[in-house]
Amino acid sequence: MSSLGYTVSDTLVLAKRSLLRIPRQPDLLVGFTIQPIMFVLLFVYVFGGAISTPGLDYVDFLIPGIIVQSMTFGGFVTALGLSEDLKKGLIDRFRSLPMSRAAVLTGRTLADGATNVVQLVVMLAVGFAVGFRFSTGAPEVIAGIALCLLIGYAFSWVFAFIGLTASSPEAANAYGFTILFPLTFVSSAFVPPESMPDWLQPIAEHNPFTNMVNAVRALFVGTPAGNQIWLAVVWSLAITLGFGFAAVARYRHAVGR
Repeated sequence: MSSLGYTVSDTLVLAKRSLLRIPRQPDLLVGFTIQPIMFVLLFVYVFGGAISTPGLDYVDFLIPGIIVQSMTFGGFVTALGLSEDLKKGLIDRFRSLPMSRAAVLTGRTLADGATNVVQLVVMLAVGFAVGFRFSTGAPEVIAGIALCLLIGYAFSWVFAFIGLTASSPEAANAYGFTILFPLTFVSSAFVPPESMPDWLQPIAEHNPFTNMVNAVRALFVGTPAGNQIWLAVVWSLAITLGFGFAAVARYRHAVGR
């Protein structure tokens, strides 16, 4: 087998390892199933009546935003897992095995991609249950789903970097939510930026998360796209490359290589 073949094989093995952890620790399911569902129900039935979204029902405005937010946080399992593996010395054991060094990170992020598919199915099912409907054709919907998964994969590398940087799994979890929660809420995910205070509107409008939400909203419900879709793709690729290189560098430092 070629070196590329070994890397792919090792990546799949470690991705499987990450996925097998979830049934054994079902509390991890809460983060990417129950919690997003609670957000949907809270915003639709509690806050929705007080939020004005001209041209759209609030549920059609909300669901694309909350799906993108859920994809963004889908990598928290990677942050917790990498931090725990470092703390327990498992990464050092991997170093002693005849396996690809790249597979440790690529396997984790690949597993996140699989859980993001499950999460996306759950979120769309809940969205349909509360009244969300697609307003575009099948090609746009498929493109929107692909964009959601690309966004989720990009932020998996953010969480990989956080997991390798934090001193413990608890710290990794705290860092991830502290850094990313403001990013997702100061955006167009839950309310139009125009409804925010004047000093906050420019921050929300230039937030990369706003580009991502607007792009998915355009593909799902047909709002004006402008250059939002291309910006969302560019941001996702930039985050993947930037934090991918940062995570690899941090991994080499963590294992002393």
